Amino acid sequence: MAEKSRGLIEVRDFCLRYETMEGAVEAVSNVSLTVQPGEFVSIIGPSGCGKSTLLNALAGFLKPSSGRVTVDGETISGPSADRGMIFQQYSLFPWMTVRENVEFGLKMRGIRRGERERQARTLLGLAGLTPFEDYYPDRLSGGMKQRVGIVRALATGPRILLLDEPFGALDAQTRLIMQQILTNMWQRLKISVLFVTHDLDEAIFLSDRVYVMTARPGSIKAEIVVPLQRPRQPAMTLSSEFLGLRRGLMSLIREESIRAMGGEVSAEAMKGLAIDLEGQDLAALL
Repeated sequence: MAEKSRGLIEVRDFCLRYETMEGAVEAVSNVSLTVQPGEFVSIIGPSGCGKSTLLNALAGFLKPSSGRVTVDGETISGPSADRGMIFQQYSLFPWMTVRENVEFGLKMRGIRRGERERQARTLLGLAGLTPFEDYYPDRLSGGMKQRVGIVRALATGPRILLLDEPFGALDAQTRLIMQQILTNMWQRLKISVLFVTHDLDEAIFLSDRVYVMTARPGSIKAEIVVPLQRPRQPAMTLSSEFLGLRRGLMSLIREESIRAMGGEVSAEAMKGLAIDLEGQDLAALL
């Protein structure tokens, strides 16, 4: 397959059901989406809609009940180094230094030591972590730990990076810095990214496109193109274009968030809530 096609994600009619003591539960229903090679795409939706389920299927941790999940035309049958995964919780080896954590995947692939160190230091430099390469994880802040996790996932040269709310546990200022670092690294490495988040501003700032999911069983409610110029700068979040995209996303997801918390909502209640929430972040509801 041509190099330019590396990292094409295609999900077609994806469904996932699981059994409980009360019977079968459908978590995700008939989801179809695409991430083009080198594209940055986010998924937003209410809690329990299946965002993480879909990401875990792409990572190879779950198999669909029906439908197809492929990368570059090949059906995903299990985990692979071609698909790097980053979770919200930190997953570094505490007995290894920063550089050793980054080198781990390369070592497992049989890369010689000198080459491992060279590749690790190059990526650590992109993430601003070179001065900390000999630190152990317990000496790092939350944002630095997550940077190391991202660098470690990138070190083996994956075609795709999957991120499940990686900045959710960080404070607001650190989160903004991490968003900038991630976009800078993505633009340098040109890999495909699928990013799950609850934060509307984060989804807009990072993405080329945003998929909005419905309440469970999750399906795709809308696909929004983000036409903001790159490279993205924090000042863009105050622009009329950015705020217009935010209002559109909030309108799309508001009803799904309420349904996820308690079923159907009357038109009058929806109207009242629209007034109450106007201009506010929906993160607390998602």
